[in-house]
Amino acid sequence: MLNPVLADLRIIRERDPAARGTLEILLCYPGFQALVLHRLSHRLWNLNVPLLPRLLSQLGRLFTGVEIHPGATIGNGVFIDHGMGVVIGETAEIGDRCLLYQGVTLGGTGKVHGKRHPTLAENVVVGAGANVLGAITVGTNTRIGAGSVVLRDVGPDSTVVGVPGRVIHQSGVRIDPLAHSQLPDAEANVIRNLMERINVLENQIMNLQSCLREVAAGRPLQEACGGRAQSLKDREIMEFLGERPGGSD
Repeated sequence: MLNPVLADLRIIRERDPAARGTLEILLCYPGFQALVLHRLSHRLWNLNVPLLPRLLSQLGRLFTGVEIHPGATIGNGVFIDHGMGVVIGETAEIGDRCLLYQGVTLGGTGKVHGKRHPTLAENVVVGAGANVLGAITVGTNTRIGAGSVVLRDVGPDSTVVGVPGRVIHQSGVRIDPLAHSQLPDAEANVIRNLMERINVLENQIMNLQSCLREVAAGRPLQEACGGRAQSLKDREIMEFLGERPGGSD
């Protein structure tokens, strides 16, 4: 168990500017404490020890506010920042160097047995209050925005926001796990797009009305009255709605 614990310590010192020493992390970081208890309970769970792993899990929940089922598989260098209200289900899998903020739920859907919780690949960041539900996979280097609800698989190097979660950006650029202020505002972009379209349509209607008045008065038209049609299903709106060009999901 020592190597994963040391990796968890290193990642906190690397990512949290408030961490001032190892002793402070050991005594004052509930996310780290919850992970240490989980690594012990997970080992007992794999040895089929009855009841004790669940008791340790509940003890960790009582003292840290983080609930991790002993069956969950968690990699090295995972950081649960603040931690209060985090819930990680039995069949959840978390890759190395993932970062989870407070209020995150990695939960299941339905009552079926077997794999029913999400899998996070390496270096995934899950923002505060986000829910990742079901036996889905979230790819490497993905950011999930605060308050999002993710219900479908997400490819690597993506940014996901919204309810339900939508992939609004995908690239091969390595992410900064602490750069939550840089998440794009998909709703604002779509609203801006629609407002621009409304403005274009209003101008076209005014132009057509002017042309009709000229025709009714028997005067020759000085300029063309037509306008270039614009499709509402452009790339930005389709991505926001979760659709693909030429069809829908």
